[in-house]
Amino acid sequence: MAVWAAVAIGGALGSVARYATMIGVGRLVGVGFPYGVLLVNVIGGFIMGVLVELMALVWSPSESMRVFLIVGVLGGYTTFSAFSLDVWLLLEKGLYGPAIVYIVASVVLSVAALVVGLTLTRMALA
Repeated sequence: MAVWAAVAIGGALGSVARYATMIGVGRLVGVGFPYGVLLVNVIGGFIMGVLVELMALVWSPSESMRVFLIVGVLGGYTTFSAFSLDVWLLLEKGLYGPAIVYIVASVVLSVAALVVGLTLTRMALA
């Protein structure tokens, strides 16, 4: 039961953080392009890289803590379901170029952020 509660609480916190990030980005740069979702996915990839590397090398958290962070917080924070909707909405509007840029940028930058998180964590712990 503690694991389920950890996922639920983490998911709520991650979702609130996602919403706050998207609102903040929208206020800063506007909402004509899904910059907020893009930023959330890049940040999520980076944090995933840091956490996975820490857990592999120096930190052995309990199962509840692992699912709280990875499944709960990051699962609630990252937004590939929202990403899919944003892509479709861009395509429906005939904005094919921005849709392709958004798809490529989301995937490439999120994976790159994960690698940077892994690498920086390895370097910091070396």
